[in-house]
Formats: sequence, structure tokens, C-alpha cells
Amino acid sequence: MSKKSRIFVSFLSATLLAGTAGAAALTIALPTETAVYKPSALPGYELVQRNCMTCHSAQYVASQPATSPRTYWDATVKKMKKPFGATFADADIPAMVDYLTKTYGTEPVPAAATVTPSAPVVMQK
Repeated sequence: MSKKSRIFVSFLSATLLAGTAGAAALTIALPTETAVYKPSALPGYELVQRNCMTCHSAQYVASQPATSPRTYWDATVKKMKKPFGATFADADIPAMVDYLTKTYGTEPVPAAATVTPSAPVVMQK
């Protein structure tokens, strides 16, 4: 390594160390999650709870357009898996898409799939 390179590396190291000497850890307290997925007897309900809330709240799904067709939900679930790295099984995708389409999208929910919970569903880790 040349003398200029050693001087540059020494200067860079000293600058970085000096910049972090006064840094303190920042603690952020997040509020308790209050949004929940709409309860359903559809098989995708539990899959969505288990897999989607790992990365974002149920509010994210509820804020999507109510006019979203099955193709939208299919593309959205697959997008969470491929580019974003969600770890659910490919075999779970159809059931998750079915729940999201019938509960938050344009397809009607069958009467047999409607559930009225007595208390909010809370996910445990």
C-alpha cells in the first residue's frame, strides 16, 4: 500500500471513529397493534394472520381498494413472496388470495364463511 493510501485510510478511520463517538442508541416505543383481519371461516384467514402480520399490520390490507379483483390480490401476495421475501409456502397462495379477494376485494363471501368473533383475534409469537 502506498504512503498516500495509508494516510487516506488512517484519515478515513479517524473520521468514522470520531463521528460515532458521541452516538447513543435511540429507543422507539411503538403502540400496540389494534388492527385485525376480518374473521372468516375461509382457510386463508389463518394463513394471512400467520404470514402477513410478520411484516405489516392488518391495516395495510384494509387500506387497499375495495374494488381490487382476484388478479390484484394474486399479484400482491406473489409480490410479497418473491421480491420482498415472505416465507410462506407456495401451496398457501391460493387460499390466501381467496380469503383476501372474498373479504377485502370484489368477490362476495359465502354466508358459511362469515364469522362473528366474540373478541379480537390476537397473534402470539
